[in-house]
Amino acid sequence: MHAILSAYTGQEQLLIELLVAYAKIPILIGELVSVEIWKHKIFPVLCRLNDFKPTSTIPIYLVLRREASIINLLETVFFHKETCESAECSILDLIDYCHRKLILLTARSANGQTVTPVELRPELLTNLSSMQDLEKLAETMEFEISLKALSVLRFITDQVESLPLSALTQMLNTHNLPCLLVELVEHCPWSCWEAGKLKKFENGSWHVVPPEDQVKMTKLDGQVWLALLNLLLSPECQRKYHFDGFNKSQLLKVPVIWDHILKKNTGKWEAIAKHQLKHVFSPTEEELKPQIHRWAQIYIEDTLKVLAAKKPCCRVCGVEAPKRCSRCRNEWYCSRACQVQHWKQHKDVCNLMAKAPRSMDDA
Repeated sequence: MHAILSAYTGQEQLLIELLVAYAKIPILIGELVSVEIWKHKIFPVLCRLNDFKPTSTIPIYLVLRREASIINLLETVFFHKETCESAECSILDLIDYCHRKLILLTARSANGQTVTPVELRPELLTNLSSMQDLEKLAETMEFEISLKALSVLRFITDQVESLPLSALTQMLNTHNLPCLLVELVEHCPWSCWEAGKLKKFENGSWHVVPPEDQVKMTKLDGQVWLALLNLLLSPECQRKYHFDGFNKSQLLKVPVIWDHILKKNTGKWEAIAKHQLKHVFSPTEEELKPQIHRWAQIYIEDTLKVLAAKKPCCRVCGVEAPKRCSRCRNEWYCSRACQVQHWKQHKDVCNLMAKAPRSMDDA
């Protein structure tokens, strides 16, 4: 607990030096995995025991909370390269752990599940009167722990050049983390729609996102994309990763709109062409006239002036040009002198354009 408080108060550098010097990182990873196993193997058994009615659930809560405390600490210190290197062979166990948590996130999102976080106040802890209450609290904690594991994994991928070869093999080939990260991008478990409003999970709670911010990336979105960047563009990873047909299809993902249109209209292309030929591309003269009029209005001089991004410049000297050729109305000049100077080059084009009809009415 003292280590976590030191990290939150900005004294993580001293903390990192102590953790590395006394080889504590592998111990923390070992405890993390041990608590995870206890939570999945022992805790459910305790919850099913009819004769187990503890006078207080706080001791069990503290065991559950231990996992969250350790992953919080690792998220803080694994930003630094020396911490990642000091993990040594236990980095493989940490990668395994993060992979299990990402699988949980993906499955939760694919099933449409969202978690409502519970604020852990002292009075809440004293009111955890049943194991069922503790189970609900553990589910909420599991979601937040999984998000922390995502951040830890991203920090590990930042150090791919200094990782053991077995760690790269485990991330890229054993667990195929690039494809798993793509699933997270697609399903985005920290984002959901509720009552027509977009909500995103940040800083331990769900927030309604205003329309102008809906396209902005959150920190969690950034973690996923940075991890993908590290795993796909690093030279070390490119040499190890198998870009076979399955992996390419997962990483590139067929566009949803394209796929939907193809599935909906397969086998109907000839019928669609005949329908469009009759109703769209073979208009009568009466139907064509209003269309031509609308097209002509788009290209009238006043409209083009409004749409122009900047004022026209002289064809000869480049300064702002208030005048243009009265015959073709295509070239601009700042003065009569520049127009005369350019006439030799402009003459043929001007004569050609002057002979062309200036509006659809002349055609």
